[in-house]
Amino acid sequence: MARTTLDESSLAPFLAAFYERVRCDPLIGPVFAAAIPDADWPRHMATIEAFWSSVLFKTARYKGNPFGRHQALGVLRPEHFARWLDLFQQTASAHFTPGDAAELQERAERIGASLQAGLFFRPDAAGTAATASGAGTPAT
Repeated sequence: MARTTLDESSLAPFLAAFYERVRCDPLIGPVFAAAIPDADWPRHMATIEAFWSSVLFKTARYKGNPFGRHQALGVLRPEHFARWLDLFQQTASAHFTPGDAAELQERAERIGASLQAGLFFRPDAAGTAATASGAGTPAT
């Protein structure tokens, strides 16, 4: 496959190839299969295309809450994000020029980091655990 420039017309074929890989992946494929029935994939892909179009090209096509959608799954772990990013990088590198692939990957990493921070960073849980174990309380 010849590498192309990242633009609105190259976005949909890239995302289709990427999510084809995602759906077959032994780690994250089952998460997607549980969340998105086969019949709903065309609608999901349209949403994903609108999201990335908005992120990359400022089209404002996406109207949604990606954090809420991911949080509602209740099963995501950091290794799911790492695998998603790895597949994303591989697919971007295969589809786009090196500069465009790097830009796309950097955006994906920032979005993934933001989602993970919201899903997994719980300073209140760390404080609760420390208090429950007696740490952080004055000796009497």
